[in-house]
Amino acid sequence: MNLTSLKTFAIEARRKLMHYVVDKVAFVLADESAARRSSPKSVKELEEAIRKQGQEQVIEATAYMWFNRFCALRFMDANHYTSIGVVTPAEGATRPEILTEAIAENFDINVSETTKQRIQALLSGETPSNDRFNDAYRILFIAACNGWSDIMPFMFEKINDYTELLMPDDLLSANSILAELREAIPVEDCQDVELIGWLYQFYISEKKDEVFGGLKKNRKIPKEDIPAATELFTPHWIVRYMVENSLGRIWLENHPESTLAEQFQFYIKAESTGKYPKISSPEEIRICDPCCGSGHTLVYAFDVLYAIYVECGYDSTEIPRLILEKNLYGLELDPRAAALASFALVMKARQRYRRFLTARNIIQPHICLLRNVDFTDQEIAEYTEAVGRDFFTIPFFETMHQFTDAENLGSLIVPRLQDSTDVREAIDAKNVAGNLYLQDTHRKVLRLLEMSDYLAPRYHVVVTNPPYMGSKGMNAQHKEFAEKNYPDSKSDLFAMFIERCMKMTLPYAFTAMITMQSW
Repeated sequence: MNLTSLKTFAIEARRKLMHYVVDKVAFVLADESAARRSSPKSVKELEEAIRKQGQEQVIEATAYMWFNRFCALRFMDANHYTSIGVVTPAEGATRPEILTEAIAENFDINVSETTKQRIQALLSGETPSNDRFNDAYRILFIAACNGWSDIMPFMFEKINDYTELLMPDDLLSANSILAELREAIPVEDCQDVELIGWLYQFYISEKKDEVFGGLKKNRKIPKEDIPAATELFTPHWIVRYMVENSLGRIWLENHPESTLAEQFQFYIKAESTGKYPKISSPEEIRICDPCCGSGHTLVYAFDVLYAIYVECGYDSTEIPRLILEKNLYGLELDPRAAALASFALVMKARQRYRRFLTARNIIQPHICLLRNVDFTDQEIAEYTEAVGRDFFTIPFFETMHQFTDAENLGSLIVPRLQDSTDVREAIDAKNVAGNLYLQDTHRKVLRLLEMSDYLAPRYHVVVTNPPYMGSKGMNAQHKEFAEKNYPDSKSDLFAMFIERCMKMTLPYAFTAMITMQSW
């Protein structure tokens, strides 16, 4: 894998996509634009998104969305996980295979009859077009993304809104972003899903430089820039060292007859203390990365768990599902990184079981995206009335106020509500989900409980590369939270995470972290 080439491509791709989306937004929002006539609803959605998020955020998010999908589909094409090449030509061809086949009137299963007719009308000339092949390919690409949305909604959310208006026009020329993508990412580099993590780190590298440039001018880091400032892709040997000496260690402590250590390159055999959580089956193991980023640590943990399941005699076709369902948990405050972590784990599962992506009920990875949840006094009062005051306990009430700044504080939040079982049963018994008046509040409550269910338990293994940010760079909310909740470790985020991870780990279990030389 040529990291220099990948970095150059990712940085240039971001610049090109950002520039393109800026121009496209101006074009679409012009008073007499064609989009206002043909897609008024989508234009209105774009205007509303800009009003709520700001134009810079909308442009950044849209540019990255296209980059992400182009790279994901290149990876899937190269590994033959797609039934037909979406961004990759067939051998000896120049156009993406999905377009070549459509020209021959052979369509992918994800293309609906209505879409087929649109494409055929374009290709035949019945529908006027300045570039019929490019226009047909855009439709095919969107259909392919939408076809994957049920299986991987975190990566391929259905495209039917303003983002389609902001899609790059040129996807087929020798100078297009897809041509550059294929050159920068040869098929042989797509054998390891680690590629996706490197691409993301390189993509945000200029943003990281901007944030650190601001720090030198004594600017605090706002919550939306924390991922760019603190996310760092962990080298594979370090990931192996941490996972082998935590997950591997706890299994070997419980099963000294295991030959698992023979597969480890960085395992350090230590004298057993005899104190460790008892684990009889691999299905019992719970591993958490509270700052999972693009999922590199969890992906290697998947490999180690797979070896454990095989050693225990499990059916190889069942193992990927069991690992995702029973063992791996990740938390992340960056939606882009969280999507990549989920994608990486699904790709790892598909690598191990070729029919994983065609399973009827595919298991979604347990990656929890931490989001702000805020309630008004009126919402709390009305929800309390519906659920019943007896079930509205003090821990639940306090937890409802803990996630107002979750996108800033992340996994450092320790929920007051340690077990949501009673609350969930009360909600189900009262059929709150069926109350249309409380629908929005109910969705927020469920989101709150989901985040609490990830943050409250204690795990057999907690392994992570924590964020690094000294108090000098913390915004006011972060600093106040640190002083109140982490008085002994408030000087840096990494030190606060040492304290937090210890609390997330079962007694005598294992925490593996990258730390500074002193704390």
